[in-house]
Amino acid sequence: MEAALAQSRLTELLGDGRVVTDPEALSAYATDITEAPAGRPELVAKPESAEEVQEVIRFAAAQRVPVVPAVARMNVGGLTVPREGGIVLDMSGMNRIVELDREHMYAVVEPGVTFGQLKAHLDAEAPELTLSFPLAPPYTSVLANFLLDGLGNLSLRHGSAGEQIGGLEAVLADGTLVRTGACAVSPVWFARGPLPDLTGLFVNWQGSTGVVTKMAVQLWRRPRHSRRLFAFTELEGAFGIVRDLTHSDVCRDLSALTWPTSKMLLGAEAPLTLDPGEPEVFVYFDVGDDDRELFARKEKVARGIVASHAERGLPVAGIVSIDELVEVVPSLARFAEFPMTLDFLLDRPGGGLTWIGTYGPTREWERAAVRCRDLMLSRGVPPLLVTRPMKGGHYGVLRMITCFDKSDAEEVERVRELNADLLEICLEHGFLPYKAPDWAHAAMESRAHPGYLDLLSRVKATLDPDRIMNPGRLHLGGDGFTG
Repeated sequence: MEAALAQSRLTELLGDGRVVTDPEALSAYATDITEAPAGRPELVAKPESAEEVQEVIRFAAAQRVPVVPAVARMNVGGLTVPREGGIVLDMSGMNRIVELDREHMYAVVEPGVTFGQLKAHLDAEAPELTLSFPLAPPYTSVLANFLLDGLGNLSLRHGSAGEQIGGLEAVLADGTLVRTGACAVSPVWFARGPLPDLTGLFVNWQGSTGVVTKMAVQLWRRPRHSRRLFAFTELEGAFGIVRDLTHSDVCRDLSALTWPTSKMLLGAEAPLTLDPGEPEVFVYFDVGDDDRELFARKEKVARGIVASHAERGLPVAGIVSIDELVEVVPSLARFAEFPMTLDFLLDRPGGGLTWIGTYGPTREWERAAVRCRDLMLSRGVPPLLVTRPMKGGHYGVLRMITCFDKSDAEEVERVRELNADLLEICLEHGFLPYKAPDWAHAAMESRAHPGYLDLLSRVKATLDPDRIMNPGRLHLGGDGFTG
């Protein structure tokens, strides 16, 4: 790409101040917070409408220049780091909440709308509604998290974020604007069906098939009465509690986290040992209902399930509410409400944060989790694990989080090796990575059905024949398979 021509043409399309070429400013787009290798953006374009996105992509298509969509650049795994130079499409300025439909319970948002922004809007305009919030800072993109199929605090009942998309609008590699889902025909963005599910051509494709400019995210009723409760126990036994709470169908949210979480919340830098009598895992679960008596009954059932495990010999250190915990440990107020601030993970020496996040069969939870815990401890890394049942228990989450010093090249390499070994354990137990970086897709190829790999390549070749849309993702093209 001839830099002067590109800067001139894109400035003409977008206006002054919305094309970035300064090397220092570009460096912010060359990396993310993970161990992913740095990229080399040639310039950054900042559109503020779908029409401007179309114009930028038409220019890129004519020049055969790569386009990498980005918003908050917090999608761990290097997914917005440009692999082959080109244009970074920074859509943070496209931050309109286009529509809030209270009756049909959805919001249509642009890429730059953050979880904090949408929550504030719902609190003001539709306090009876909420959405599924991820374990992510409030300044991250709603659209990006849903498009990359992240998990959320309502995933227990409703599944991953990708399953809660009600349709979308996208720009293809030739600049064509398309809509998928009911909104392709109906004025109401009520669901991905009943038309052919073309929305799936963009979910989990990491921007390699097109750039999504609008999305309907499904909203859910917020109960009038709710309470968050915590139980403290050991790792293997925690999964029995989680399963029984899942099958009881009384919880709105349910997750289990290992002990380094609480130690890091209290300021520990790299905790590797449990104190005598300290529980290994805390299980937190939300109960709620509009009817006060039914709410009380649900809470009683949930408490009874935990108590029944204690009666059978599982060491359970009691059940407490979030309000009771915060009185003792104010820093735990982060767990009181979503979206959750993650400063205890992000504001650490070296500023690096990475994870292996997977979805998979819950019957393998214990075996996979114990192996991952033991591997992290053997490498001198705090075993920070997060688990969560999804969609009524049809599958579950297993995620391992690591903080590290990005300025230490040896530590970065150790983190790369750890993540590769953690992923191998997960794959052996049937767990698959979500928001997966390129190397993780490469690791899955030997296990993948050949027809799947062929179809993936065919779709990419059809929608992006010149490979300009975030090239290299899903290990497509370049050094990956080509069908």
